[in-house]
Amino acid sequence: MIRGHRSIANKNHSKTVALIFVPSAFLFYSLFNMAFHNQPSSSDSVISNDEQRSRLYDKMERDLDENGPAFLKQGETSQSLSLSDIFTLKDGYVTPILKAANPPVRANVLYLSTEYSVRISEAVKHIFNPYFDKAIWFQNSSMYHFSMFHASHHITPVPASEDEIEVEASAVHAVADDLCPLKIVLDRVVLTSTGVLLGCWQVISGTDPITIRAKLRTALPNAPEKQLYDAAILHTSFARLLGHPTATPMELHKTSDEVQFFHDLVAKLNNQIRGMEAVVSELWYVEEYDVLALALDGRTKIRRFQLGCSRTQDSKDDKHN
Repeated sequence: MIRGHRSIANKNHSKTVALIFVPSAFLFYSLFNMAFHNQPSSSDSVISNDEQRSRLYDKMERDLDENGPAFLKQGETSQSLSLSDIFTLKDGYVTPILKAANPPVRANVLYLSTEYSVRISEAVKHIFNPYFDKAIWFQNSSMYHFSMFHASHHITPVPASEDEIEVEASAVHAVADDLCPLKIVLDRVVLTSTGVLLGCWQVISGTDPITIRAKLRTALPNAPEKQLYDAAILHTSFARLLGHPTATPMELHKTSDEVQFFHDLVAKLNNQIRGMEAVVSELWYVEEYDVLALALDGRTKIRRFQLGCSRTQDSKDDKHN
């Protein structure tokens, strides 16, 4: 009898489990469908990407206070190069040290037109030049750019033949045809602990940098897995500080005084150019024959592609020696 009761109890238990499982499975399936059909829209995605950039820029803004002005001690750049590797002070003048890149770095960058860059460059020079004079390097305003993706960089070189480079360039051209021009706004200017004065931008409309980098990753399968920058970032180098201020409106007795002075200069610059809008409509595939050639006015070969939203555009090949 006990076995019979146990058998009946087991059957009843099985029915109970089944009765619980079926509605639960149905509920799970319903919630899964709701989640699937309520994926974030493209506008939600842009908001999320904007937030990623804001948090990243907040962190970059804190860098100088948290790590101090390492550039005053000839610290490293963001690309793991020491300042003494790329600049020298000769007779009081800053001179870039151009070293051949072997193999050449192959970079994909968005180009900021001189329609916008000249105004920024003039503001930067107006505010910083009086205090740094020969201890500062200004980015060439005709080469303002946003680094997107490297097919090869100096940390992880990926050699390529001429034919392979042409295949890469064609793949990048195809990506450019599928991208829409970006309308962007200058969110803020920050000074990093390595002495780089950076413009940090947000996207108003157009293809987001995260999407651009993902498309370039697919188009360039042999590229280094580890890229140099965060996938969300949209930044431009304006200048690089290389030493102590040569003139100041007050005595700077300690490092904290200098850091505050740097913050004051950056605040002045933000007051002038923060909120500036621009349109970015070119993607460049660049062979840099010198290390950091785009930043240091070195030797490059540039292929320029218009962002076409799937409309085929012609490219132009330029050489800068």
